[in-house]
Amino acid sequence: MQQKYSNFRAMLALVKASLQSTLKSPSAIVFTIAFPLVFILVFGFLGGGKQFQLSVVPAKGIDTTAELYTVLHNSPVLKWVDAGEETDEELLSNGEIVAIVDIQSNADTPKYTVSLKSAAAQKSSVEQLKTVINNAIQSNDPVIQERTSAVAEIDVVSAEVREFKKIDFILPGQLGFSLLAGSVFGTAFVFLNLRDTLVLKRFFATPVRREIIVISEGVARTIYQLLGAVVILLVGYFALDYTLIHGFVTFFEMILLSAFGIMVFMGFGFIISGIAKSANTVPPLSNIITLPQFLLAGTFFPIEEFPGWLQPFCRILPLTYLNSALRKVGFEGASLWEIRYDMLILLLWGVVLYVAASRVFRWE
Repeated sequence: MQQKYSNFRAMLALVKASLQSTLKSPSAIVFTIAFPLVFILVFGFLGGGKQFQLSVVPAKGIDTTAELYTVLHNSPVLKWVDAGEETDEELLSNGEIVAIVDIQSNADTPKYTVSLKSAAAQKSSVEQLKTVINNAIQSNDPVIQERTSAVAEIDVVSAEVREFKKIDFILPGQLGFSLLAGSVFGTAFVFLNLRDTLVLKRFFATPVRREIIVISEGVARTIYQLLGAVVILLVGYFALDYTLIHGFVTFFEMILLSAFGIMVFMGFGFIISGIAKSANTVPPLSNIITLPQFLLAGTFFPIEEFPGWLQPFCRILPLTYLNSALRKVGFEGASLWEIRYDMLILLLWGVVLYVAASRVFRWE
């Protein structure tokens, strides 16, 4: 009795063949694992100097009528940050500010009481901040240069917060870019080559359905890139002290989030494979998609560092939301439900991309 043809077994065979082909490709390994690891190592070990501006946030109930507050608020050395939806403690924990500053006026000596709440890791920056405050007092009233303590008493409270290390920012950004680049370049090249070498046309002579071919390649690409994500996370955690706040649970959630990002980003690859005329046109088209996101989606530094006119464009890019979600899950311990806004934006991008891909994708 003839065995009934199974598209499921055909899919497994195609996934296996695609994985074997990908694993034999040196360029795939370089772009998926080696390339992002090099950036992670470089920026993870890079010290970097302190910014000229010291970021601070005003405490609740700060005396905004005090003359000292006005002087400090106008100081070009200080950057007063609006906490927004984050709490002051979260800003301290994330390393976004040097201290929470409280200024109160006194009827007696000293004229002002200044309280600085800061993380222990910001000790050197707090010393700079104290110097800025003292200089502001003295420049405002040169007569009191030698009796500063009579004007202001500066109290520093060290807050117990987790240190937000450079690697905690860099690694999620590099992981996100690795997923984007691998999904775009890999998907575009695979389907273009399958079409140009007439492999797809040969598949049509078999009972395998067309959607099974697409799903098989998508599954193979997802598995391969998730293996790369596992390597990046493990190297970051064990070698570079990357923070996985809830251990294996956080690791698992970041892998699930990575898989979601891969499925969205593959839409770019399907579009490029449909409009590319030859293999030579794939790299420039892919770079048009990946390079702006590599530079502007918060891969190396927060998008708040860009000029105000450029930030709205940065907030449109899908990689911005994947990077943000990965950082929230990894360091802050956010659940997948808590990052639903970021995932919703990615989902909307996915819908748009796959609708566009369905219009331009070519089988022959």
